[in-house]
Amino acid sequence: MKFTKMHGLGNDFVVVYGEQQLPQGVDQLAIQLCDRNFGIGADGLVYILPSQRADFMMRIINSDGSEAEQCGNAIRCVAKYVYDHQHTSNEDISIETIGAGVQNVQLKVEHGKVQTVRVDMGRPILNGLDIPTTIDSERVLKHPVSVNGQAFEFTAVSMGNPHCVIYVDDAPTIDLAKWGAPLEVHALFPRKINVEFATVRSRSHVDMRVWERGAGPTLACGTGACATAVSSYLNGYTERAVTVSLKGGDLFIEWDEADDRVYMSGPAAEVFSGELI
Repeated sequence: MKFTKMHGLGNDFVVVYGEQQLPQGVDQLAIQLCDRNFGIGADGLVYILPSQRADFMMRIINSDGSEAEQCGNAIRCVAKYVYDHQHTSNEDISIETIGAGVQNVQLKVEHGKVQTVRVDMGRPILNGLDIPTTIDSERVLKHPVSVNGQAFEFTAVSMGNPHCVIYVDDAPTIDLAKWGAPLEVHALFPRKINVEFATVRSRSHVDMRVWERGAGPTLACGTGACATAVSSYLNGYTERAVTVSLKGGDLFIEWDEADDRVYMSGPAAEVFSGELI
């Protein structure tokens, strides 16, 4: 099996192209390949597959073997891969995911290589039961939750996958393992949840750190940055366009008022290619 190692702001993936469908035992394969001591090492295993609805389909298997519905950093990596490896010559392409359906992607190309990727991440889902949470409410804003004796307030958003955003004094210093791990599996979240800790620096800038469902702490999360931008606007902290600073770098997120869709812009990088024997 040939593979390419890629990352979006340090959120890294083993990318496989050329299969027609997910192989049998892909959950165990992901656990093996993503192991940073005994495998290649990655936050997830990504397959680029044929699609009947779009130019390509993306399937993402987390490092624990579970499948993610959507991943903002992975979709930028997929877009860069298919263009840079000449599987498309178009700078406007579509990629299907199981969580967000067909997503339109715009590529900024320089000297024959993709430099940045702008992705239509779709409309945010705000209804509590649809995210899903166990909270029957049109919007879940500043809802209380307690773990390990600590009380928090969260705002819930789905970007094709579920997120809860918690505002703290200094997100870069948060103990992700202490708080993110128990929140991921809290009873309020029937399909588990991605946990973002955010600190608002200005009306146009938010710091964020993430505990990803199925992967743990990662350097970046594209859907998490989108959820944080939506949450920050809903809570009155920011405007609709913000820079979200993650440990691995910055993403620019726009929640368009006219079409209610969220647009994410950021880079992707190829690290190396190899072959499993």
